[in-house]
Amino acid sequence: MSEKPPITDQAMGNRLTYANKVILAPMVRIGTLPARLLALDYGADIVYCEELIDHKLLHCRRVENDILGTVDFVMSNDIVVFQTCEREKDKVVLQMGTSDPQRALAVAKLVENDVAGIDINMGCPKEYSTKGGMGAALLSRPQEIHKILTTLVQGISKPVTCKIRILPSIEDTLALAHTIESTGVAALAVHGRTKRERPQHPVNCDMIKTISEALTIPVIANGGSKDQITSYPDIEKFRLKTGASSVMIAREAQWDMSIFRKEGRLPQDELIRDYLKYAVDYEGVFSNTKFCVLQLLHGCEEQEIGQTLLKAQSLAQICKQWGMEDYYNEVSKNHREAQERKEAESGHGGVKKRKLDDGSEMFEMNVKYCKREYSRLETPKDILNLLVARNKLPKPHYKMEMHEIDRNFRAILTFEGKKYTTSQWEKSKNYAEQCAAKVWLHVEGLLDVEPLQHRKPIEGAGKETNHHPEQSRDDRNNGLKTPGNETRSSTNGVEKGSTPDELLRVSDKESSHQHTIHGDKALPSTSEDVAGAEATDQRVLDEISKQANSVVDGILVSQSQPGVGS
Repeated sequence: MSEKPPITDQAMGNRLTYANKVILAPMVRIGTLPARLLALDYGADIVYCEELIDHKLLHCRRVENDILGTVDFVMSNDIVVFQTCEREKDKVVLQMGTSDPQRALAVAKLVENDVAGIDINMGCPKEYSTKGGMGAALLSRPQEIHKILTTLVQGISKPVTCKIRILPSIEDTLALAHTIESTGVAALAVHGRTKRERPQHPVNCDMIKTISEALTIPVIANGGSKDQITSYPDIEKFRLKTGASSVMIAREAQWDMSIFRKEGRLPQDELIRDYLKYAVDYEGVFSNTKFCVLQLLHGCEEQEIGQTLLKAQSLAQICKQWGMEDYYNEVSKNHREAQERKEAESGHGGVKKRKLDDGSEMFEMNVKYCKREYSRLETPKDILNLLVARNKLPKPHYKMEMHEIDRNFRAILTFEGKKYTTSQWEKSKNYAEQCAAKVWLHVEGLLDVEPLQHRKPIEGAGKETNHHPEQSRDDRNNGLKTPGNETRSSTNGVEKGSTPDELLRVSDKESSHQHTIHGDKALPSTSEDVAGAEATDQRVLDEISKQANSVVDGILVSQSQPGVGS
């Protein structure tokens, strides 16, 4: 059979087209924004996000994050389900897991202005996808496939595609492919294995080729990693062998995104640093970032570098392992200060105050509790409880509410006849209570809105301090000047003139002093070492206690001054 003429972008109009493209495949936990941007940097033409389930996306709201420069689709508890940015807007395809035409359409309409295309997963054989009638479960339901794809094609302006696996027989596979083509989709991605086959089984290039020759729309060949594709030139060989218009790469990209580079692969450390830069820039979730870096260490997991990574407890520690500690601190500081400026601009205008039926006042703010902003001994609840104890005030009372759909929590704090709450939902009851206490701190004017000026580290904390993963990110801004250009001095680790907010955010060295194996430093092994460590730890804890008392003293002084509070 003679070779078909290529389908050009011009032939398909200005929309995203799928002919003659090299594509990053949708991969669970891999296909988040940092990995997608990295793939584009290295030469990918199109990038798919990980499969996202329609039910979850339907509970999201669209948020423009002006601090990160992203568009986030966020659940009620502020968990970001999908994050994108202008850089990838014309290249990113959202892959959806669905079994219902109308749900699929509702999700597609929610995101269509922020993505280049919509893809329906019809090939994933894993239980988490198939148990809801999604993924490979759709392969045996061609009528349902036709309804879903037709509804999407007719209902949105962006191109629609789907990704399938081959069926056991060529006849059934071709019949399914023709059904899909008849819906008006822009392309069909074909993984050359059945739903029962796994990566160790050879990819069926002949089956993909038969489909490619039978259809008039672009066919995207998938499944060639490892046995067919191990270098950039192999991508074109795989395309020719399958007769496909384009090639989609999964596992080989999961292990090394530089597979997309025409110039050849990059050294592993350089590749990981490139990835970590995006993870820091876009505040990637730590657990997901750690997983992705482990994949990039493919083949080195059991070596020292892999074992060190497995012990990492924060993104800061991962960055330190690859010599990016300064970059992490600088970007994190910029993000934090941008957030504080944003909150400062709203001031008390961000507080909603209303009278309740019982005559009490309710104060509500749109704030979240971020654990890393506080030390373990100076959380909002700790500060409030210290104030109560030292002044023998009535204990604060927390009433808990639970979201019916995602089972997250929100607390209402009652203290001295007033109530405090947030419009945000938290993942745990403790976080919900902390957030309500944080609102109280805001309302009472006890959280400073100026950018942080951190204190100097405590003497004797030592260089072997193990940074706590959830605490303050930057403890090196010493001797900085206040807005009034007066340099702050430090006495016993607590700066004179420090605001309550600054006191709430102690440095890593002040809040944790744990001996740990790190580089060439080891756990204390002798009794003398242990005794010395315990003595140092006690000094640090004593210092923290003093600082907590200083916070309360500052609160009492503030409350004694006129004009403070609501």
